[in-house]
Amino acid sequence: MTLIEIRAPGRIENSQIGVFLAYASPRGRALIDRRLYLPKDSWFADGPRRSAAGIPEQTVFATKPHLARDMIAAALDAGTPARWVTGDEVYGQDPSLRAELEDRGIGYVLAVSCATRVRINDGCTPVRADTAAASLPEDAWQDRSAGAGAKGPRVYRWAWIALDGDGARRQLLVRRNTATGERAFYLCFTPEPTPLSTLVRVAGVRWSIEECFQAAKGQVGLDHYQVRHFTSWHRRITLAMLALGVLAFLVAEATTTPTGPGRLPIDLTANEIRHLMNALILDQPRSPAQVLHWSIWRRTHQGRARHSHYQRRLAT
Repeated sequence: MTLIEIRAPGRIENSQIGVFLAYASPRGRALIDRRLYLPKDSWFADGPRRSAAGIPEQTVFATKPHLARDMIAAALDAGTPARWVTGDEVYGQDPSLRAELEDRGIGYVLAVSCATRVRINDGCTPVRADTAAASLPEDAWQDRSAGAGAKGPRVYRWAWIALDGDGARRQLLVRRNTATGERAFYLCFTPEPTPLSTLVRVAGVRWSIEECFQAAKGQVGLDHYQVRHFTSWHRRITLAMLALGVLAFLVAEATTTPTGPGRLPIDLTANEIRHLMNALILDQPRSPAQVLHWSIWRRTHQGRARHSHYQRRLAT
């Protein structure tokens, strides 16, 4: 399960900021919940503006992490199977969110800023996250892939530090770019002893969720609207999420085995399934055989291009 925050309409002047909950698994990913974030000063202090936008009177101000906690709790209470939560800095900096996940026994890998204070040396020494990382010896770093990207595995150098004196339960995870040396930091909680490779994999899920939003915008029009009403926003976003969920389900059903970098043609994607549906339903002059033939040709070409990207990336 992954948290990520976006500006839903892509236009800051609309004052519409959505906090979304997405679910990711080996079979696919999709958005499963959403909340409209309303800034306190510009909305809750302006009664006429709230009334014009149709915001219910019982709606109270909630921070983005608070909205995230509500969505996670609702998903877990509904029986959503999830072992991990990951999210951006705005969520990682919230101690209440981390505490609630720990109380539920849910592991997390949450991004935090370099200035975050952590306790090392069995919880005896409080330091900044970047200071703790700077003291690591070179042999503490390991090359690990955070998942496959468009041009090959996303390989970074990773290290971890036990926190609070509890060893295997809380850690500071540090990612270092192999080319630039730029670092990113994550606070982690593991209900049971967990290898570094698992934490790296969970941290990498955040990038796959970015693909979820790209698909939602490109395939189902998540940001293609100009509504100004509270109810209209929720209706539009929910409809787009439902359409994306249908595409994600069809992709999972069509994928029987994982697609390797050299396999041709590649498996059906959400974009290809939408293209096929449009062609088979709206393009009547073309026969199903023609439509499927061009689909196989396109996916074969995409597979060759991806394989070339992978080979070039691995060679460098």
